Amino acid sequence: MTSKTTTHTIALPQFFSAAPVIRNAQSTHITLRASFALVFLAAIPSLGWAQPSTAAAPTTSTGTDEATIQSQETMVVVGSRTPKSISEIPGAVWLVDQQQLETQLATGADLKTALGRLVPGLDLAPQGRTNYGQNMRGRSVQVLIDGVSLNSSRGLSRQFDSIDPFNIERVEVLSGASSLYGGGATGGIINIVTKKSRGPGRHFSTASSVTSGLNSNDDANFRLAQSVSGGSERLQGRLAVAYQDNGRFYDGRGNEIFPDIAQTDLQDNRSIDIMGTAQLELSDEQTLTLGAQLYRSAYEGERGLYFPNLALGNLDGAEIRDGYSSDRDPKTDRRMINLQYHHADLLGQDFYFQAFYREEEASFNAFPYSTTKGVEFRTSKQDTNLGGIKALFNAELSNRVSLTYGLDMDRETFDANQMYFDIATSNASGGLTQSERDVRPRYPSYQVNGYAGFAQSDWQVTDAITLSAGVRQQHMDVKVDDFNSIPGGKNDYDATLLNASALYDYDNGHQNWIQFSQGFELPDPAKYYGKSADISVSSNPLEAIKTDQVELGWRFNNANWSTQAAVYYSWSNKAVENAKDLSVNVVNEDKRDYGLEAAVTRYLNGGFEVGGTLQLVRSEQKDRNGNWKKRDARYASLSSATAFLGWENMAASRSARLQANHAHNLKDDNDRQINGYTTVDLALAQDLGIGRLTLGIDNLLDKEYSTVWGQRAAMFYSPYYGPEYLYDYQGRGRTFTLGWTMDF
Repeated sequence: MTSKTTTHTIALPQFFSAAPVIRNAQSTHITLRASFALVFLAAIPSLGWAQPSTAAAPTTSTGTDEATIQSQETMVVVGSRTPKSISEIPGAVWLVDQQQLETQLATGADLKTALGRLVPGLDLAPQGRTNYGQNMRGRSVQVLIDGVSLNSSRGLSRQFDSIDPFNIERVEVLSGASSLYGGGATGGIINIVTKKSRGPGRHFSTASSVTSGLNSNDDANFRLAQSVSGGSERLQGRLAVAYQDNGRFYDGRGNEIFPDIAQTDLQDNRSIDIMGTAQLELSDEQTLTLGAQLYRSAYEGERGLYFPNLALGNLDGAEIRDGYSSDRDPKTDRRMINLQYHHADLLGQDFYFQAFYREEEASFNAFPYSTTKGVEFRTSKQDTNLGGIKALFNAELSNRVSLTYGLDMDRETFDANQMYFDIATSNASGGLTQSERDVRPRYPSYQVNGYAGFAQSDWQVTDAITLSAGVRQQHMDVKVDDFNSIPGGKNDYDATLLNASALYDYDNGHQNWIQFSQGFELPDPAKYYGKSADISVSSNPLEAIKTDQVELGWRFNNANWSTQAAVYYSWSNKAVENAKDLSVNVVNEDKRDYGLEAAVTRYLNGGFEVGGTLQLVRSEQKDRNGNWKKRDARYASLSSATAFLGWENMAASRSARLQANHAHNLKDDNDRQINGYTTVDLALAQDLGIGRLTLGIDNLLDKEYSTVWGQRAAMFYSPYYGPEYLYDYQGRGRTFTLGWTMDF
């Protein structure tokens, strides 16, 4: 066996990114002591019992008798928000490349499902439109597209209902609390990097697929995408359109799945993603990139829930029927523009500038509320606008010391209304016809202005030791409007966020690091204010929550292995909870999350590879008596794991991957329980000469199970908003996906 080392540089967006190649896994709860023991044992080879090897991460293995395994050092923009190789980063960072993503999509998985299977520390995905509860390391994740945040102060949990995977080049992930990227990054950062032009000349790319469980003629999803790119040496561009049309979903018993009336799902959903980019080389040192996106994902069907006893105020016995119509259907509309400028030598420093604007509209299902007049259906529409600028300098102070510093500014506005449907019309149709009666404000409107300055420095003390430290000073002004005779008002927040780390490189493929970092989040103002005159902006200001985290990690890469593991402990002195009416409360109770995330891949002869990922996480909250209790199952993350066996024959241009995904059971101290599950998937691919043909089978064993979101939704909404069966959203049964892609 031979080994070849090369250097590979990825030109990432100016402000965000991630690192090595990964898969996913997880299993049972562990103690922090056991976590540290596992990493210590894994690190033993770095103390001298390992053969010297390159520190680069393997990427592919061939199917020849004498396998040639290539490894590469990847440059990423993470840590100090400037390009660095993975081996320079003192933290757990992950890169999901285009090939890995396409392998998951070949099974029919959507974006959040693919990432849940591939990224250690990230929870396995809920099915449907929402990604509620898909945390990282037990806490919230900030999701971005080319550095533009998809998070907002109003937590809608639709960050992945935002882009068609056809337009994704790669996904970069930074695990853990971050002091460099602003609010919402208490669990980690996920940056979606979009495709750009492939260079001068015309280039075309086509993708198509069909997915079905073969249960009925409406059990089929169709996907079609096309792009064109090209240009001159100085000016290049790409334009792409991706369309997907979903049918109905069926569970492991072959039964049609009830719609998710709480957060909406993707049955009978149509999505279109139009994305364009232009890149202009102004000079040898200056580049300008402009990106724009129009995205729409909306329900377009005629199937809905029929309630036979609705006129009696009874929601029991519902069934799915044709004939549904509503004056407001679930959808996500998004428009985004993103301008990025880079000057490689401004005042002797690297300079990056970004300006962006995002508009988003989110609508929901008709939802039942009990009133004195009977069951009344209502649905909300929520609008968010976000704009901002970011400026960053990177200076090399010496050959061993660098400094990155900059400013972030943004403004977010939010407003929402609720459509009330006519009760008589709903009763007469059993809920199949929802006719508008009137529209009223749903939440208080508000505006959040954010200002932040940051600085990050790295010191290469010796060839083996690197020390890093940084600070971010965050200020936020919140203005809340009057709502339902409840006065609004203004308040502001200031947070100083610190980070410090040390990285040791053994120069034999092994590295260890230790890191401290802080992150913060602002709980949902819309669901906190306006619910009661007793909770006013001036006398009861909403409190921001700061998260502290320590992390101990290890990575090892050579021609045969790609591994990374980290144990972590994060804590805060406040927690966010929901009341029965789903409004937000901030409780002054300590919260902590701790665990292990790890990934390993072993490259074998004959083109085979085997490996998996692991997330062991425990979430606890201190009660009023000072005792640590398991965190409420509605909020806590589940431990999980994946395992895979892959094979690729480069000569014959074919590949196969068999993987298993397991979510562990979770039970809190109030006897709320989420039942885990295990699914198996298979992906096959063959190059045809005129494109690439893929066949994927999702949920190969046709497992019948309730999704994690479905079990949580039953806890949130039942019995307050109706019987449990209405909210227990089921997992999809076995499906087959046939796909074809071609670049020319």
